[in-house]
Amino acid sequence: MNQNLRYSPLIFLSLFFITFVGCKTTRVATSAKLSGLSAKSAKFRFVGRVDSSATDYVRIFWPGTAIHLHYTGRDAKVELKDQKGENYLNVVVDHGEPSVIKLDSLKHWYELTTDLPKGEHTISIYKRTEWDHGSTDVYGFQVNGDFLEAPKSSGRVIEFFGNSITTGYANQDYSGKDQPDGMKTNNYTAYSAMTARALDADMICTAKGGIGILVSWFPLIMPEMYNRLDPEDPKSVWDFTKVTPDIVVVNLFQNDSWLTQKPDYVEFKSRFGDTAPTEKEIIQAYQSFLKQLRSVYPNTPILCTLGSMDATKEGSPWPGYIESAVRAMDDERIDTLFFPYKGTAGHPHPEDHRKMADLLVGKIRLILGW
Repeated sequence: MNQNLRYSPLIFLSLFFITFVGCKTTRVATSAKLSGLSAKSAKFRFVGRVDSSATDYVRIFWPGTAIHLHYTGRDAKVELKDQKGENYLNVVVDHGEPSVIKLDSLKHWYELTTDLPKGEHTISIYKRTEWDHGSTDVYGFQVNGDFLEAPKSSGRVIEFFGNSITTGYANQDYSGKDQPDGMKTNNYTAYSAMTARALDADMICTAKGGIGILVSWFPLIMPEMYNRLDPEDPKSVWDFTKVTPDIVVVNLFQNDSWLTQKPDYVEFKSRFGDTAPTEKEIIQAYQSFLKQLRSVYPNTPILCTLGSMDATKEGSPWPGYIESAVRAMDDERIDTLFFPYKGTAGHPHPEDHRKMADLLVGKIRLILGW
């Protein structure tokens, strides 16, 4: 017994040393460099019509608006404040399947990734919802590592001018009710976004459900909105010189095809009084909008599309109106493509959008040689 006691100080010293070293090693392993940057940093690449005029945030409005970042580390967060608390974002990590963030109207941090393997990672954030759900302010990002240069663009850009089909409105609502809930709308699975990804192009989505060229389900029409930065502010004008798309895709007239047949509707009366527009007036309205686009994009190919809802069903005159307007433009850089009527009620679902995207991708490859 006494012999054992004689060696106990060495034992205690060894145990203390092992414990101390072990604790120190654990602290080093669990602690990690924490880096934060303002959203206005050049390390982040925003795609779409965004307002960066504020000193401490970047404001986004339009469906499909994207933010790309590249970093080393396991975890990443973003600080956001949503105007109404109604928006949804898709988060794509390392080109995987999207996860969804539902925003609220408070300013706070949202987790983008947790416990990823060590190494480099990319994150892309996409706005699922339309601008009537409000704007979102992006304040900054935080990672437990280092920010790297944002993923580079291919240099290709497609701009879409469209309605609910282009935004992907209610495309995930299989109830047949076309519910307005933001979770049922996913621009990421709309033909517009599918086409852009298939062609490795950035997308600008200047679109709103319910909008038309002559008349909409609300007071605003596309010729009055096409040049806005903040879609709800008529004084907020987009600078078209910031980005010149490789091609412009127009998918409008679906709402016009309905509303020009509703003389009792308030917007019909507001736009036309008691008399529906003639075929000549319809064609001239479409041609006038093409002239607006040509004034801001003098050399960009324009592809005029329609569908895949009932404006392209058999016997519909609306594809013919577009063809007449395009012929009248006498512009070899303007072409047409009509998506076949999907044959069912309600808005297109992702599988319908996929068919549209396949046709559109093929047409754009022919036009641009991509």
